[in-house]
Formats: sequence, C-alpha cells, structure tokens
Amino acid sequence: MKLRIERLTKRFGKTAAVEGLSLEIPEGDLLALLGPSGSGKTTTLRLLAGFETPDEGRILVDGEDVARLSPAARRFGMVFQHYALFPHLDVGENVGFGLQSQGVPAEERVRRVAAALAMVELAGLERRPVGALSGGQQQRVALARALAPAPRVLLLDEPLSNLDPALRERTRRELRALIRRIGITTILVTHEQEEAFDLAEHVALLQGGRLEQVGTPEELYGSPTSAFVAGFIGRASALPVRVVSHDAALARVALPGDVVWDIPHRPPLTGASLLYIRPEALHLVPVTEGQLSGAVSERRFLGALALFTVRLGSGESLELLAEPDAAKVGDRVGVAPHSSGAGLHLFPAESP
Repeated sequence: MKLRIERLTKRFGKTAAVEGLSLEIPEGDLLALLGPSGSGKTTTLRLLAGFETPDEGRILVDGEDVARLSPAARRFGMVFQHYALFPHLDVGENVGFGLQSQGVPAEERVRRVAAALAMVELAGLERRPVGALSGGQQQRVALARALAPAPRVLLLDEPLSNLDPALRERTRRELRALIRRIGITTILVTHEQEEAFDLAEHVALLQGGRLEQVGTPEELYGSPTSAFVAGFIGRASALPVRVVSHDAALARVALPGDVVWDIPHRPPLTGASLLYIRPEALHLVPVTEGQLSGAVSERRFLGALALFTVRLGSGESLELLAEPDAAKVGDRVGVAPHSSGAGLHLFPAESP
C-alpha cells in the first residue's frame, strides 16, 4: 500500500510537536523516522497509528484518508518498543489475540497464526510460553502478532532498543530480510542512525517537529541540505570560515590562520559560513606554511584505520581518518582536504 502524509500537524498547547509534515512512502518501502529527542518522530508514529488525532493534515493509504479513523479501522500493524506480549498467554494466543478481538473464527485464527509464525521463522512454537523465548524470538512474536491481521502498513516503534548489542545486530539483519521478503510498507521510528541506515531504504530526519531532509542514507550523509543534517548524520567537525570568492562550482574559503581552501559548492555564498568536514575528507600532511596545523590530541584505533583528533592553534578540533601509525598523540601535524573535495559541506553561519 502507498502511504502519503500531507501537511500533518499536531500541537500540544502552544507547542507544535509535528508541524506541516509531508512524506510519501512507496508501496513496499521501509522509511525510518530519525531525529533527536523532541523531534516529533514518536508523535508522528502515534498519529499514523491513530493514538493521536492531528490538528491538521491528511494520512492517505492508496488515496483513502484515514486520519480520523479509529486505530482498528486503519488496519495498520504495530510493534511496540517493549513488545507488549501477554506473559500468561502462550505464543499462539499472543499472535492470535488481535484476530480474536476482531471476531475471526477459531479455525481461521489457527491458520493465520500458523502462517504468521512461519513468516517470522517460528513455525511450530504456538504452545511455547513467551517467557521461555529469547529477546530476539519475543521480538519476532510481536512482529507475527502485528502481521497476522494482514495489515496494510506496518509501524515499528524502536523495536530493537531493549536488546543487547550483539542480539540487536543479529535481529536487525533478520528483521530487514523479513520485511523485504514480505514487501509491506513500513515506518520505523528509531534514534539509532546505524539502525536507520541498515534497515531503511529512505530516512526522514526530523527536528523540532519539522522535516529537515528525506532521502536514501547515502543522500543524507553525502549531500546534506542543512547544517543540522550535516552535523547530526555521521561524524563531522564544524569549522567557522569566511567565503572570500565564489565561481559557478567552487567557493574559496579562508580558514583559521589565513589558510585558504577551495570547496566544491553551489549556489554562491558570501561572508561568514560554517564548514562541516567528514573525517574521511582529510589527510595528514607535513607541517608547512599555508596548511592547517595542530597537535594530535586523541587517537582511536578502529582496525585498518584510526580516528585522529587534531587540535588547531585557533582552538577548534578536527577529526580525520588515517593509518594507525600515521601519528602519535602529541605530534604536530598538518591537515589538508583530499583533492576531490568530497565530504566538505558549506553552509551560511546563521544556519541552525
């Protein structure tokens, strides 16, 4: 089912938790809602589920506006953060709970419970107590319960947040494969960038109830449209600079110490700006006049590479990736961008 959100708005008193949000999710796509605390992602999910009523806007499923329908009438499936499984019911009874409340006959209920458990690779566990399952298996039971009524859209509310790191990674792989196999339109709320990037075809980044940018993980990381996106997604060092000239595709910027770099950028900017720099955009060079230089203040070993923090004489710090033995803490080093200019993102200083 194709899902479209148009100008969705929800206010609590004078505070807009979600304001003018518009998104389009193609059939079978998985979209992650990502953002800091208070960004509006959970409120958006509650509006989609029907637990909150929007003040303005529409929620369209294949053209049908469901924004004022009850949660049951929307036919959306939802997996909650803590699964909300009933400990006194076995696996089959948990999966079939929603079907029973809908009045599905017992024989049909048994068939649909078995089919849902087979989808999540838990076939034959109908009589197993839920307390005897691992965390990952309980997560799949919750998913089977959401899928049993054949929902039009699946909503996931931080479904992996209460798993330990090793189990979370394995369950994430299983969840990704399962959702893609089923092909159901899915909305995922998460505060974990790695989870959003790993699971979702598209990511919508929210701030203050508004949409900052929506796109593939690669687009958000490689082509941020605002300083907020550049600073929130991945790692980046922010450096105050001044644009001294600009042509059609390059901005010449003055950095601390009167060092000048040419940065790929359009449209033209002038004056005070902020340069966001990805660690992979920089490399170490000999200390010479005309280069940024500073002292290595921190080194984090990452395996094939290390993440170095270089503190400049002006007080700012830059992070960069290099061979682990490229420098030691305390060494004085020069820093320069790679010739491609990739990973350098320039924004007006007044950007949020």
